Order: sequence, then structure tokens, then C-alpha cells
Amino acid sequence: MNTTNQMIRTAFAGLLTVGLATATGQALAAKGDNEKCAGIVKAGKNDCGTSKTACAGTIKNDRDTEAWIYVPKGTCERIAGGEVVADKGDKK
Repeated sequence: MNTTNQMIRTAFAGLLTVGLATATGQALAAKGDNEKCAGIVKAGKNDCGTSKTACAGTIKNDRDTEAWIYVPKGTCERIAGGEVVADKGDKK
């Protein structure tokens, strides 16, 4: 195997590993004793898209009322400006 092919394969494997690690981290954060908390997110740190953006990490302003992140249950209501966002599947 020549050096160029080896470098390309190594780079691809590294990117794949980073992608899988990131996806797994978000999936684990979504489970268990966590809740969605809106209004407390720093710009570029949201966990999912909003009506203003299509994907995670793209919100432009700090404390956007639509942008949310996962936090441990009971934490959101203790943070100034935090508002718990109900999952679409949750019944009230």
C-alpha cells in the first residue's frame, strides 16, 4: 500500500470515529433523567434545530427562546430564563 492511500484511509477512519463518538454522546444525553431546556443556550451550542435553524450547533444568539439543550431533570427550572420544553411524544 502506498503512503497516499494509507494517509487517506487513516484520515477517513479518524473522521468516522469522531462522527460516531459525537452521535453516541448526543444519543446518550437524550436518555434517562434529562429534559430539554430552552432559553439558556450559548450561541452555537444548541442540541437540535429550531424554526430558525436546521440542525444542532447553529443558533446565532445566546439565550434564544427556541434553542434548547439537554440538562438533568429539575435543573432547567432553577436557571434564570430556563423553560422546560415538552417532547412531542409527552402527554400532558
